[in-house]
Amino acid sequence: MVEKHYSFPRFRSDGSGASGRAANWAVIGIFLILAFAAIAAGRDFLMPVTLAVLLFFVFTPLRRLARRRGLPDALTATGVTLGLVVAVALIGLGASGPISQAAQNLPTIQFRLEQKFSELRESFDELQEAAEQIEQVQTADDDDAPSTIKVEQASDSPLTSLMKFTPAIVGQVIFTLFLLFFMLASGDLLYLKIVQSFDSMRDKRNAYLALRQIEDSLGNYLGAIAIINAGLGLAVGLAMYAWGMPGALVFGIGAFILNFIPYLGAIAGVILSGIVALVVMPGIFWPMMVAGSYMLMTSLEGQVITPYFVSRRLQMNAVVVFLAVALWAWLWSVIGMIIAVPVLVVLRVLAEYVPGWEKFGNFLAGEEPPAIEDEDEEEARDIVEAGATAEDEEAARHATAGVVEEKPQP
Repeated sequence: MVEKHYSFPRFRSDGSGASGRAANWAVIGIFLILAFAAIAAGRDFLMPVTLAVLLFFVFTPLRRLARRRGLPDALTATGVTLGLVVAVALIGLGASGPISQAAQNLPTIQFRLEQKFSELRESFDELQEAAEQIEQVQTADDDDAPSTIKVEQASDSPLTSLMKFTPAIVGQVIFTLFLLFFMLASGDLLYLKIVQSFDSMRDKRNAYLALRQIEDSLGNYLGAIAIINAGLGLAVGLAMYAWGMPGALVFGIGAFILNFIPYLGAIAGVILSGIVALVVMPGIFWPMMVAGSYMLMTSLEGQVITPYFVSRRLQMNAVVVFLAVALWAWLWSVIGMIIAVPVLVVLRVLAEYVPGWEKFGNFLAGEEPPAIEDEDEEEARDIVEAGATAEDEEAARHATAGVVEEKPQP
């Protein structure tokens, strides 16, 4: 008798069982599609709201500490918002000088970059000759074809594009600060309203504990990351100064800000440092050394320093982090990349309190995920370890059969 193996559950025609579950998943899929579409469409409103909520959880412990010292919540909210304004102003002031100087020298920078890239193109003579031959063939075909008039629209310069988006960015920053002020000034009102929305005393307590754990997790994560990024920015600035790069302060500030974006921020920093080095340094070797030093420092930070200082409880699945950064970048551009990991931290905390989300939290976890109350984690580890040495699917089937037989079936 031939044994049949079904990869997926069979659907029954009575509308129950597996077919009912499939219908539920279809509804969930439609909801997720509509939800992502709504998030993308409402980005101008949802971005400042999300930032304000995350900052509210970060600064609430400070507000609570100030209240215990006798300071009113409104005064603490004013100090926090003004402190953020001063910090942003100092960063902008420090970067404005070198950026304006680079903008004035933009034609020279463009000429030098074209000169360097032309030197690189000379190394590919054969490819260039092939391209010229193809261009000649296309030109001959165009001579036989009727002439057409091509109208090219002049594209805006990067500075012009930035000036167009500046009012919207400033408006979102002001909205974020005002919302953060009102949330902090309201004290525990938001927590009270959330806890009141639950019925039983146990659920109310769990909701309050979840909010407090979000405070601790976000504060610990962002605090550790901010300190690490500040150290990285200092190291990058000193390294660029040692290399003789212009605007070493800007490189340090840029490294501090870009490193809040996992993976992509480090790549952007390496590319920018290499491009600037191509402009100011002779040849190709020294620009590669500058970019390599930037890459070395970010690699040391990402692979050694951050895993050591960030609690294992806050570490995330690297694949999930990368996908989350890509997803939020698609939805909300740069701001989305910055808030991707804090949102994952909040979701992981909620997964510990929301019934049925335990496996979702286990999926978000890093190398040592939180223990699940049932035996699913242990059974999954046994199956994966048993089949790890199997060469193909058939060998994995035999290797894991013994594990299944040893476990009692429900």
